[in-house]
Amino acid sequence: MPTRREFLKTAGFGAICGAALRCRGYFSSGGGEPLNILLITADDMNYDTPGVYGGVVPNITPHIDRLAEQGMHFRNAHVNIAVCQPCRQSLMTGCYPHRNGAEGFEPIDTDVPTLGERLREAGYLNGILGKERHLQPEGKYCWDFIRREGELASGLGIGRDPALYHQYSKEFFQKARLEKKPFFLMANSHDPHRPFAGSDQEARQWGEDPPEYSRKILPEEARVPRFLPDLPEVRREVAEYMTSAHRCDETVGAVLAALKESGFEDNTLVMFISDNGMSFPFAKANCYLTSTKTPWIVRWPGKIKPGTVDERHFISGIDFMPTILEAVNLSNVPGMDGRSFLPLLRGKDQANRTQVFTEFHETFAKRRYPMRCVQNRRFGYIFNFWCDGETAMTMDSTSGRTWKAMVAAAGTSLEIRRRVDMFRYRVPEEFYDFARDPDALHNLIDDPEYQAEIEKMRDELMRWMIRTGDPAEKAFRNRDELNHLSEQS
Repeated sequence: MPTRREFLKTAGFGAICGAALRCRGYFSSGGGEPLNILLITADDMNYDTPGVYGGVVPNITPHIDRLAEQGMHFRNAHVNIAVCQPCRQSLMTGCYPHRNGAEGFEPIDTDVPTLGERLREAGYLNGILGKERHLQPEGKYCWDFIRREGELASGLGIGRDPALYHQYSKEFFQKARLEKKPFFLMANSHDPHRPFAGSDQEARQWGEDPPEYSRKILPEEARVPRFLPDLPEVRREVAEYMTSAHRCDETVGAVLAALKESGFEDNTLVMFISDNGMSFPFAKANCYLTSTKTPWIVRWPGKIKPGTVDERHFISGIDFMPTILEAVNLSNVPGMDGRSFLPLLRGKDQANRTQVFTEFHETFAKRRYPMRCVQNRRFGYIFNFWCDGETAMTMDSTSGRTWKAMVAAAGTSLEIRRRVDMFRYRVPEEFYDFARDPDALHNLIDDPEYQAEIEKMRDELMRWMIRTGDPAEKAFRNRDELNHLSEQS
């Protein structure tokens, strides 16, 4: 199988794609005016936090819920890696992290095309609010308008002030109008990432000038997810997370208000997603359902019937770039792993959308915990390359009071001790019936009833690894020989 670089070189990528883009131009699918694109992202919002996705806190996300009422929301949407920078770089390249060169917190390979490059060639104005450091190298994304993290500060809080998102969104829309260009704006909230609103972590990080919030969710209002023990300190931290999630929703509302005030609402395709699950053990930076499943909402006035729900098809982060390119009538880019789901937005069916492949590589601190996963509507199979019985997982999700409370409770509760040990050390293989056990509490890898399904999913994962040139393929092929696991990258 040729490498990505070999493929692009033999395809003459630059000349072919550039010419195609210049020839086809940009138009909305309905005719005349160019279609604008607005992508709003949440940082570490669990898929089931918004009310429209089953969130139990009343009126926790009114703006996100209203956006879903105005468009379509997907029930089987995933990101391909559950950590911020590689997730966003996968969105903007249409490629899995092991294919675009950015498995963790490093820049993509310079020969990998980006959405920003394609849109700029077609005459688009590209803007970003927050998280610009998580799209590198910056020049590859062709930003014409940047508001960096420090400029989005409320007090000393980074990217957590809805009023500033409204202000800078409006500035960008005005710039697009003055320059008479269609636009792509990526508005990245830093909520509900740690440190959570009102938390001890926040006080330590930002002292006496933390970002403000308009509503405090109380511990008795919060719902502790079943993958965590319902301990008082856990419930308290979940409530702080929910407070941050509500402020994120206000940021979403602020950006959408600026869009409407600018007069672009009717000709703008809006998408909302989260980059990964909540920053708690067994969610963010893993390959569980609660790690990669994301709220994914699309509003396209005049094209998508309001209140539409897609419960059948799987879509994932690598599909974002090809979908946007097709929506604005630009030629596809050779070498992308994803494919457009525009037919779904038009109310049609699409074949071969029955599963999703996800991966994980490393944390911000460069700790390597390589994993691969395949999920379908019922089952999920995970392989943990890093599991050796000695290496312990640690990351930002273990930095707060939840993990400390779990470790303390493990001294007196056998059930919690087993969960703590499972998170720390894991096992090489995991298999779950996510339809019945979405919180991944019962590993069925040794259950005789499921062996045929497990073998089928192993084969599916192997074929995907071969197809995408995954460097971990050799280690997975030799997974019964533990000495091979260290050979994967």
